[in-house]
Amino acid sequence: MSLPDLSKIRLFRMVHISNIPHILEHGITHMVSPNKNLDYKSIGDGSLINYRNKFSIKNGRKLGEYIPFYFGPRMPMLFVIKNGFNGVTATPQSDIIYCVTNIATVIEYRLDWCFTDGHAVERFTDFYFENDLDNIEGIVDFKAVKTKNWIDENDLDLKRRMEAEFLVVGDIPPAAIRGFVVYNEDAKAAMALLTQKPVVVRQDYYF
Repeated sequence: MSLPDLSKIRLFRMVHISNIPHILEHGITHMVSPNKNLDYKSIGDGSLINYRNKFSIKNGRKLGEYIPFYFGPRMPMLFVIKNGFNGVTATPQSDIIYCVTNIATVIEYRLDWCFTDGHAVERFTDFYFENDLDNIEGIVDFKAVKTKNWIDENDLDLKRRMEAEFLVVGDIPPAAIRGFVVYNEDAKAAMALLTQKPVVVRQDYYF
C-alpha cells in the first residue's frame, strides 16, 4: 500500500471576510486563545458550536477544543449559511472565504490534531489519530467529500461521510495558511488589498 501524499490532502475552513485581517496577523485562533479575535464575526450555527464545546471524544478532550476543517468545499453548512437556515444569519457567499492548508503543513507546524470519518457529532462517526494517518484515504470517503448532492435515497449515510473533519488543537499560525478561495472577482479584489498570499476564484466551491 502506497502512503498518501499529505501535501495534496487539502483542508478548508470557512470564515467571514471581516476576520481575514486578524487571521493574517495572528492565524486562525481558538476562542480561548490569548490571541483570539475580540471582534470575530461568526457565520456558524451557535447551538452546534455550544454542543461541540460539551461533546467528549475518546482521547478525553472536548470537541470544542479543536478548530475544525473540512476535507472539501461546498459543504452542507455553507448551504445553511448562504440561506440562513437553522437560525443562522444568512451571509452573502462573496463574504465567505475559504482558508486553505493541508495535512503536511499542519504536521510541519507540530500542531496536535485528529480526524473523523464523518460529521464529528454524529452517532456513527469515529475519531482517528496519528497511528491512523497512513490509512486516511481508506478511512475518509473522499468520493463522498467531493459529491455535489448529499441527498441519496440509496445512501442515507452520505451526508455524514461528506462532512468528515480534520480537527486541530490551538491556533493555526498565519504561515500555515497556504492561500484562500473566494466566490467572485470582487471578493478577490478585496482580498488583494489584504494579502499577497494566493487568492483563487472558484465559484464551483459555492452554491
